[in-house]
Amino acid sequence: MASTTGWSALLLGSNGLRSAALAGGVALHAINVYLVTTLLPSVVADIGGLDYYAWNTTLFVVASIIGSVLSTRALALLGPKAAYSLAGLLFMLGCALCALAPEMAWLILGRSVQGLGGGLLFALPYAMIRLVFAEPLWPRAMALISAMWGVATLIGPAVGGVFAEHGAWRAAFWVLLPCTLLFMLLALALLPGKRREAAPHSPIPARQLVLLTAMVLAISIGSITPSLVYNVLGLGVGLALLAWVIALENRSVQRLLPRDSLKSGSALLALYGSMALLVVGMTSEVFVPLFLQVLHRQTPLLAGYIAALMAAGWTLGAIFSSGLKPQGAARAIAAGPFLVVGGLLLACLFMPATATPALSLGLVCLAMLAVGVGIGLAWPHLLSRVLEQAPADQKELAGASITTVQLVATALGAALAGMIVNLAGLGSTGGSVGAAQAAGWLFGLYAGLSALLFISLRQVRRSNAQPLVEA
Repeated sequence: MASTTGWSALLLGSNGLRSAALAGGVALHAINVYLVTTLLPSVVADIGGLDYYAWNTTLFVVASIIGSVLSTRALALLGPKAAYSLAGLLFMLGCALCALAPEMAWLILGRSVQGLGGGLLFALPYAMIRLVFAEPLWPRAMALISAMWGVATLIGPAVGGVFAEHGAWRAAFWVLLPCTLLFMLLALALLPGKRREAAPHSPIPARQLVLLTAMVLAISIGSITPSLVYNVLGLGVGLALLAWVIALENRSVQRLLPRDSLKSGSALLALYGSMALLVVGMTSEVFVPLFLQVLHRQTPLLAGYIAALMAAGWTLGAIFSSGLKPQGAARAIAAGPFLVVGGLLLACLFMPATATPALSLGLVCLAMLAVGVGIGLAWPHLLSRVLEQAPADQKELAGASITTVQLVATALGAALAGMIVNLAGLGSTGGSVGAAQAAGWLFGLYAGLSALLFISLRQVRRSNAQPLVEA
């Protein structure tokens, strides 16, 4: 049995090369996320565009959402080999545009193209597992692909930090081109050219995707200037568009989420709301490398790794929590908000504080780790309960909805973070004074927003005792 279901069956021989091709796609997407987070302060110092700092994340993630949603259609129309190649070509084009960027607008365009390819690279491997491997290997293949995010927290900041410290941020994007080409060649050589079975027709919820994109753009555009009027207007338009998306989801046949997910009192609504709040709190890490370099005089390499402590904490918390029995899982979910809110408050107090550098930096590291662990403790159990609470005929959509909610919350959180730091004077005041004000406001407001987890997770625990939703 071990010979057909063990790790050796997945990682050796032709299966090992197929595993490298699929896991490599997710690894490229994930490493790129942490690489760019580490590089951005150096990029801004070179080509300017501090007011558009968060746009690099928001538009990248919005494009990733579109790529992720389109992945099943690309797989059905093109087959695994061509779909993976298309994803790689888009990702390489985005990398080249970023490397050549003379100004921030060009870089943001490159990040958008990169995000579209990255979304495909992120989603396609999960969909391909059942086409490439025998069924006994599916669980291990899923685990291998998911583990790439942990690998990315080690590689991404290292690559970005080394290039940033040598003043060669453009070279970091060029390096991704041959890496992507290698995985494309593996895909062309080893993946099937066509599906083995007819793909079911899965309509794309185009209206919701357009409105979600417009929502993030409205908030981002409103945050370009430090004017409170424009920021409030952008936020208001964004919230109105979000309400429109919710209305469409409640009555449309083409949905991003299982039916009735967003109706008042729904168990899934509490779950999705909790997931979104956890992810939004984590998006504060977008500005952590910048704050650490400006306020604490840290090198790009070290600043990147400190920012990655959130993701590392998430992984550690999830590993510890995933094996807990029901009572332990309930305690883990309850502990999550305390760690997230406490970590953000700690960052609010000590990220701007530089009077005692060693102590402040140590407490910032502790804050990043606490936020990540808090998310990781609750995350696996929220995901499993999404699948439990979804109607029987909506399980596949429920699984896909997890990635959708995570990406939408990341884009929204990054856009809100950009609005907060610009209003707080990051660009207008400038220097360490502006950065200190921005850090205090960002982490303080996100701690307040994350406090809503105490309400949403209480509803999650309450709904878990109720009967599961019927089809």
